[in-house]
Amino acid sequence: MKYYLIAGEASGDLHGSNLMKALQKEDSSTQFRIWGGDLMEATGGHLVKHYRDLAFMGFLEVAKNIRTIFRNIKFCKCDILDYQPDVLILIDYPGFNLRIAKWAKKQGIKVFYYISPQIWAWHTSRVHNIKTSVDRMFVILPFEKAFYQQYNYEVDFAGHPLLDVVAQHNPDPDFYDKNQLPKEKPIIALLPGSRKQEINRMLEVMLQLVDRFPDYQFIVAGAPSQETAFYEQIIRQASGSHKVRLILNQTYSLLHYAHAALVTSGTATLETALFDVPQVVCYKGNFISYHIARQLIDVPYISLVNLIVDQPLLTELIQNEMNPKRLTEELNKILVPDQRKKIGHGYQELKSILGESGASEKTAKLMTSYLKS
Repeated sequence: MKYYLIAGEASGDLHGSNLMKALQKEDSSTQFRIWGGDLMEATGGHLVKHYRDLAFMGFLEVAKNIRTIFRNIKFCKCDILDYQPDVLILIDYPGFNLRIAKWAKKQGIKVFYYISPQIWAWHTSRVHNIKTSVDRMFVILPFEKAFYQQYNYEVDFAGHPLLDVVAQHNPDPDFYDKNQLPKEKPIIALLPGSRKQEINRMLEVMLQLVDRFPDYQFIVAGAPSQETAFYEQIIRQASGSHKVRLILNQTYSLLHYAHAALVTSGTATLETALFDVPQVVCYKGNFISYHIARQLIDVPYISLVNLIVDQPLLTELIQNEMNPKRLTEELNKILVPDQRKKIGHGYQELKSILGESGASEKTAKLMTSYLKS
């Protein structure tokens, strides 16, 4: 079968690649045409657009790039029609993908959606668009199934794919030696995000803590979509930057060995939790975009971890609270044994709620069965 997949960010590329591997096991005739990244391309997809050219974050940023976005939408529609897929699989990335879903449905193209947009957090009216445009929705958070049931829309929950990704990861035993890191100093991992806009905002503030924690080594996890020079410029300009290391494409090994982490809100907070690393969740956006979002978002927390366990397990430093003073206070707290133990218990509850492993395989089996029927 011919599959057309669209993922618009790093996490979508990761989950999309694992779904593709699982689909290949179920369907020996798979052909993939993709909007995604290096992981999906390496799995056998013909890459049309890379997600680094698609990621616009925040209302103001979207407005500035609206012409590019509409050009991409127009090109995508033409490319789908030329390819004539048996199914279109959309992965998260709602601003773009929901538009494509509505159009594709009118063209008679079967539409599957993998990883639901977070419409339960804001803009719940989108559920009506999903009901009319998406043939099957595959969700990865347990409470999403109940959310959609409120609207008489049956969705499939097969578990969270990150459980498998983390469980299958084999940490590099030579991590310290290969990266010339001193083993006697505990690691504080810095995960500033994957988009240039957020990395610029987050990393500059995170790096101001380096000189305040001389007994620890700070290591920046570089996103695969960004160039080394981009990070190095920010690090050079920061206080204490000579003590900071940048490590590319080794985020999971870094988290395996990390003692604590400062993490930009997003999928990375969940990844960090699955590695049992105490963390402080950070977010700082464009002033206008943030205040617009604040009026629209209707959830008590911004991190996936707190949302899933339904309690403020992790401290969230948002906007003006995301400053060196508050970061220092909260980082000091998660270095204390009692607080680390409390967070550890919360992580165990989180894993229990997320359910069993095998999400990608279960989703692939469901998708192929629906296509055959």
